[in-house]
Amino acid sequence: MKTLIRDTAIVPMTEKDLVIDKGYIIIEDQFIKEVGQGEYPEGEYDKVIDGRDYVALPGFINTHTHAAMTLLRGYANDLSLMDWLEKKIFPMEAKLGEEEIYWGTKLAILEMIKSGTTCFTDMYFKMDQVAQAVKESGIRAVLSRGMIGVGPENEEAIEDSRALVKKWHHAEDGRIQFMLGPHAPYTCPPDYLKRVSALAAELNVGIHIHLAETVGEYEDMQKQYGKTPIALMEETGVLQNQVLAAHCVHMSDEDIQLLKKYNVGVAHNPESNMKLASGVAPVVTMLEAGIPVALGTDGVSSNNDLDMFQEMRTAALLQKVQTMDPTVLPAYQALEMATVNGAKALRQEQQIGRIKEGMRADIILVGLQEPHMIPTYDLVANLVYSGHASDVQTVFVDGKMLMENRKFFMDEEEIITRVKEIAERLNRGEA
Repeated sequence: MKTLIRDTAIVPMTEKDLVIDKGYIIIEDQFIKEVGQGEYPEGEYDKVIDGRDYVALPGFINTHTHAAMTLLRGYANDLSLMDWLEKKIFPMEAKLGEEEIYWGTKLAILEMIKSGTTCFTDMYFKMDQVAQAVKESGIRAVLSRGMIGVGPENEEAIEDSRALVKKWHHAEDGRIQFMLGPHAPYTCPPDYLKRVSALAAELNVGIHIHLAETVGEYEDMQKQYGKTPIALMEETGVLQNQVLAAHCVHMSDEDIQLLKKYNVGVAHNPESNMKLASGVAPVVTMLEAGIPVALGTDGVSSNNDLDMFQEMRTAALLQKVQTMDPTVLPAYQALEMATVNGAKALRQEQQIGRIKEGMRADIILVGLQEPHMIPTYDLVANLVYSGHASDVQTVFVDGKMLMENRKFFMDEEEIITRVKEIAERLNRGEA
């Protein structure tokens, strides 16, 4: 399959502030064959897309979410993290079976594709169902089975994770990958984390973990173990693996140096952190240290959506007001966090995150004709500070078109109907 996108603006994310005003992209099978400026090459194409009034971008990479929590959108609000988890979320999640996880994930994928996300990183349970939904939809994903190191399921989590990696890691020509998912230091004691670390090394996979999210976590780890959460991760061997750390809000200067030393990818979740009052992560400091800080939405129950446009804008504005410096985290850097840095955090920067010859064709076309996008003095600034999820018109993943002109190539009505039915059962306490 050979596709031409012609006469389009392009923000390739290959060079700071580079914008191609009128260019073309040739997609051949799964890959970007050619990117150019000006007139496109004549030839035979299976599909030609008129890119006038659009801008082509790399697809967004959501580096931290819990996809099936779409089922809990609006369920638990205005609570602290531990009250939210222990009093509301954990009891409700205990009611979720395979059917619920499958359709909740399908809804999340629908929402993500329609808002320009082409790759997401997920930590949840019943991950066979999540992987199946990913396989069917065509989106790219890095998945992990959430592991709790205390209680009766700690051994089961180890064996499940081993089996999931064997079955799904690098499946669908690499579109599906797996990591290990120890939930957090407060649910996974050091001895358990050491076992997880050893398993990650044995299986040659990364580790996805919630880390340094709240003041309470930071203080409790110091009381229990005499170390910060991040220093504890070094002691248990976790950091010696390829780590994606979600949140990283409360840290010492030494913690930041540890993240840099071990090339830890950080998933910054500004809207979730704000809603749960977890704090403001030192994003500018981490970026200045050379840490690949990416963006995530977290789960819908603590956000309450999967909109990476909103996440970019919030991340930029929050750092400006936190530092009282309007020059920090400019628009292009925020867009890097949603694309290039996401790929780096997942160790996939040679595959995705940029529009460049030889890379996977994960591309979105964003419309430029809505009133909120006009006039255009600075295209990148418009995207970050003015763009809406609904501006995304067309989405490619691995060269395959998953949405064209807002038409999603799966049964959108069935997904929404099924999730509504499940929510009604959950609300009645029947699931």
